[in-house]
Amino acid sequence: MGAPSKDIKDMLVAESSLGLTFAANLWIGVEPAEVANCVTIFDTSTQGPDLTLDNSSNANAYDYTSVQIRVRNTDYFTGWNLIENIKNSLHGQAQKIWGDYLYSAIYCSSGPAFLDRDEKNRPRFIINFNIQRR
Repeated sequence: MGAPSKDIKDMLVAESSLGLTFAANLWIGVEPAEVANCVTIFDTSTQGPDLTLDNSSNANAYDYTSVQIRVRNTDYFTGWNLIENIKNSLHGQAQKIWGDYLYSAIYCSSGPAFLDRDEKNRPRFIINFNIQRR
């Protein structure tokens, strides 16, 4: 299966109230130092996919994965509000097709939480989502 970050990126961009644009203030796998206010999606993992003993049915097996989303902003409260809005946008998404996959469930597994401050003293927040898709 492909990386879930691609579809999660598309979901966040489609939510116009978040004001996110890929490669401007939304990134996958890299948090650019030169962009002061940004959101980065990281692919992570939870449990392995469904195990089926009949390879012909693997196409219908569920894949369980997760993403971590990190928000960095020059203002603590603006960053916190953005990560809360991301949580509200993704948590509870179910039975939706994005890209090549049916997303049966997306749910917040931890966060939002303050992570740290980067080398330029900008606050960073994280949130984790578990995903079930096929």
